[in-house]
Amino acid sequence: MRYLAPSLAVLALSLAAASTARAEEGMWTFDNFPIARANATLGTSIDQAWLDRVRLSSVKFGGCSAGIVSAEGLVMTNNHCVSSCVANLSTQAINYAETGFTPRSREEELKCPGGSAEILTDIADVTDRMHRAGEGLSGQAFTQARDAEAGRIESEACGGDAGKRCQVVSLYRGGQFKLYTYKKYTDVRLAFAPEDRAATFGGDLDNFSFPRFAIDAAFIRLYEGGQPAVTPTHFTWNANQPVEGTPVFVSGSPGSTQRLLTQDQLMTIRDVVLPMDQLLASELRGRMIRFSEESEENAFIAMDPISSVENTYKRGRGRMAALVDPAFMAGRAEAEVDFRQRVAADAALAARVGDPWGDLAAVQPVMRELYPAVALLEGGTGVGTTSPGGGSQLFSWARTLVRGAQERDKPSDERLPEYADSRLASVQSGLFAERPVYPSLEQVRMEWWLSKTREWLTVDDPRVRGLLGDESPEQLSARLIEGTSLADPAVRRALWAGGMAAIEASDDPLIRYLLSIQDETRAVRSDWETRVESLTARASEQLAAARFAAYGDAVYPDATGTLRLTYGRIEGTDVPGQRWGAFTTFNGLWDRATGAAPFDVAPKLLAARDRIDGETVLNMAVSSDTIGGSSGSPVVNAAGEIVGANFDSTVLSQRNAYGYDRNVNRSVIVTTGAVTTALRDVYGMGRLVAELGVD
Repeated sequence: MRYLAPSLAVLALSLAAASTARAEEGMWTFDNFPIARANATLGTSIDQAWLDRVRLSSVKFGGCSAGIVSAEGLVMTNNHCVSSCVANLSTQAINYAETGFTPRSREEELKCPGGSAEILTDIADVTDRMHRAGEGLSGQAFTQARDAEAGRIESEACGGDAGKRCQVVSLYRGGQFKLYTYKKYTDVRLAFAPEDRAATFGGDLDNFSFPRFAIDAAFIRLYEGGQPAVTPTHFTWNANQPVEGTPVFVSGSPGSTQRLLTQDQLMTIRDVVLPMDQLLASELRGRMIRFSEESEENAFIAMDPISSVENTYKRGRGRMAALVDPAFMAGRAEAEVDFRQRVAADAALAARVGDPWGDLAAVQPVMRELYPAVALLEGGTGVGTTSPGGGSQLFSWARTLVRGAQERDKPSDERLPEYADSRLASVQSGLFAERPVYPSLEQVRMEWWLSKTREWLTVDDPRVRGLLGDESPEQLSARLIEGTSLADPAVRRALWAGGMAAIEASDDPLIRYLLSIQDETRAVRSDWETRVESLTARASEQLAAARFAAYGDAVYPDATGTLRLTYGRIEGTDVPGQRWGAFTTFNGLWDRATGAAPFDVAPKLLAARDRIDGETVLNMAVSSDTIGGSSGSPVVNAAGEIVGANFDSTVLSQRNAYGYDRNVNRSVIVTTGAVTTALRDVYGMGRLVAELGVD
């Protein structure tokens, strides 16, 4: 499907991440939201008090977003955002993905293992402190000094308060640093989830597309001190039929965008990062599908992981399509030319910032060389999806235990940043979570990772020899997974509490293995930080200074997994390959259903057909600026009422990672009307309907 783009001049303006944002473009921070521009564009009259209410009603839930919808801690998000919780609470005998999770009382709401939720309560500027910390330093010393200062700031702000989390956030790729303070909830319970087939109707075929016909919504509840949290600030539920053209706002925590990258940096993503990630994801998907077909038990185990890897692969496909689209990339190039010309026209500015474009260009050959090794052996690059261990939970726990023991023997400001005192509570929460582990799938992941690492780095790479020794990927993965006892939370707690002495004394094969590969993996990380990360951070900071000087505060930062607000209107689209209206209905669902997967309607939903008004709007399209991580984001009207939750976007919208194009960008929303219908008429959740204030 080839999209015929608008003129390059218009596209350059719409992609102007380096210039003034226009129309609905921008994932804005709450302390720099363009209130006047939004009101002028939409005809609304929101103010700072409105923004504050929306911020305090918005929730970050794992890698997703959510919104508080009652005074008693009830929160709406997407069903796919609670899929891991559902899987962890399910068994083959009682599979909530098949039946739905419909507790009849609050006492039956079940805790999500390892689940946590956060509400952003404060934003403070710490740019000067962070910039001073790196003055006069280079290489890994620069990176370590910045990380240490961030840890000190976080500790000063949050101390040992288990109910808070503090995070120093880099914005504008080092141009600004903000301290975000969150109210944290570690007791998060599942309050409702529909049947999986109701939430994922159409499966991978319909994913990243519109029209959609999915009830991708679920509810969690925040608990504090064993009781439902008191949340007086929350969204008011509005279940009325939506109206096309209505202005709406989307409040969520989008994961990551690369709009402020230079063209040279994007070429590295296009030529190295995305192709590698896509090839690896494609093979992992194939291995998981084969595994799932071997037995009913395997199909149960692999259901959620397969959905996750399919989503990752399809998102990458959409992003690659943007980076090979000549018109799209020409628009970005034109915006960069405009930026550089503005800087060159100001001699003092040009002298002050130097040539950050050239500095970043010089880093790219090194990044291209180092990326495969750092992605496979260490992760944490911020530009790709590949990670060490292949997603094995047991490997991740072993790595945390070994690294944590090694790092905790050092002063906090000399540690790897993820193990600073200010972040240990989050590390422990993930490490101690009581969640089921399936050794058969763990072995598939480990075997795949070991074989792919050997393939990409080659047999003769000394790091590969250290990784495998004399064993094959199949032999090594089987030995490690079959022999480890880390699935037992008590074992993990004891090893963590015992520190380095317990780790060194352990005979657990996975612990011994992680100990044995620390020299190689740490060296890969050190090389990356010295030759790529620190140089990129320095040049990006200079680029940000130039951008602020050229365009002022009308510039928005790249998404960083922190709370943002974007806006748009309820509307369809009328471009070649994407012509559809703003709404789908339950009648459309019945028409699309064939009875064969993935177009088979969930049994409880199908049984309720006669009780459902077929004209009820099920899903709608909105022209808001969103990206991965925005899933579950509350969609709010100008009155501050919640009218839906973002759960998808179109394939062409995946170019949103690199630039906003209003002609094709559409977010896909499940409406509150559809959710109300499901709760009341399908799943018998009248108590939640009453809590939402629906008559």
